Amino acid sequence: MKSILLSKPDKILKGSIPLPASKSISNRLLMIRALCGKDFTINNLSKAEDTLLLQHLLEIVLQGPGRKKVVELDTANAGTVMRFLTSFLSMIPGKWVLTGSERMKQRPIGVLADAMKHLGASIDFLAKPGYPPLLISGRELHGRELTIDAGVSSQFTTALLLVAPILPEGLILHLKGRPVSTPYAEMTTRLMQLFGAKVKQGKTRIHVKPGGYEPQEITVESDWSAAAFWYEAAVFAEEVDLELLGLRFESLQGDAILPVIYKNFGIKTEYTDRGIRLTKFHKKIDGFYFDFTDFPDIAQAVIATCAGIGIRGRFEGVHSLQIKETDRLRAMKNEIEKLGIVVTFSREGDLITALEINPSKTTFSGRLTFETYGDHRTAMTLAPLAMKALSLNILNPDVVVKSYPRFWDHLSMVGFEIH
Repeated sequence: MKSILLSKPDKILKGSIPLPASKSISNRLLMIRALCGKDFTINNLSKAEDTLLLQHLLEIVLQGPGRKKVVELDTANAGTVMRFLTSFLSMIPGKWVLTGSERMKQRPIGVLADAMKHLGASIDFLAKPGYPPLLISGRELHGRELTIDAGVSSQFTTALLLVAPILPEGLILHLKGRPVSTPYAEMTTRLMQLFGAKVKQGKTRIHVKPGGYEPQEITVESDWSAAAFWYEAAVFAEEVDLELLGLRFESLQGDAILPVIYKNFGIKTEYTDRGIRLTKFHKKIDGFYFDFTDFPDIAQAVIATCAGIGIRGRFEGVHSLQIKETDRLRAMKNEIEKLGIVVTFSREGDLITALEINPSKTTFSGRLTFETYGDHRTAMTLAPLAMKALSLNILNPDVVVKSYPRFWDHLSMVGFEIH
């Protein structure tokens, strides 16, 4: 499918949506199961493309020792898979080439590779230093104290933590810089503890004792980050009674902050036995400010929300969005400016630290065509704007399979027309 034409004849948002399972939790559980050495059941495992890919690659790795040839593993455009396998393969006997898409080869991994080398790993860069593809020669590692820059990607921290209980001496990890996506690292340590790992977490120091993992059956909760696009659509709707199934108040996911954020836009969240129910109340809002350092995956939806209702917004802590599946900041600037909105960046050197929008001349006249840049979240962020426009043409819509394969089907369930 090259493109879809998306429209919403009415401004009503009613129904029940069975949200997908959390990709972030699923991928961490797959790694814990691989490291555990004993099988256990993971119920409601995500069907996202990234999770299926990680599951497939782990099966290849764990087929058995004794390989004499180099095994190449292609992580495609899955950043989590690349980072998690970098640490995992470093301790699995054999020679491994870890590669990915052209975009993946532009995403830095030097911080993690250097940290693993400090633990005794053998990792060579096959092209550009600090970037994939990697040649990894798996061997026994040794835990010790280690310092890592936590301001680049929480996935680097998570990749180190996941293997730490298997190290003979465990690991004391010191975090320098201002951490990004802290809730994702906390998700990791909470899951590790659930499976018997001994973890003590402070603000700048995490101590993991040796001892491995203990197996147990577990069920994956639904994905809060997937709910962001439904909150966005709810703001654009005139009438809302929407149920999002499988979400929990007591969640492992940092993006469970969505109810707090969207209360500012007049969206009420009620927790039920089945998930959450969204309704709408009158709330006047002239502008919005938020720091997304800990919540980068929902930033685009909130930016598009402000653009769609024509209010000013300033969004801090967004620098990590530059090294995702695409440069999400430039993607948002390019597409939102099609609405006549002025988008500006604040910088510290080469780093974009904030994005600001001024929608004083917002227009939704005619048919709009949006690029998706090969990025699932960009596609899903732009889709709810169909409630504001006559119709939207979304290019390369299949990118949503990376995290939310049934997204377009679910839009159809609540009255969006898709051609």
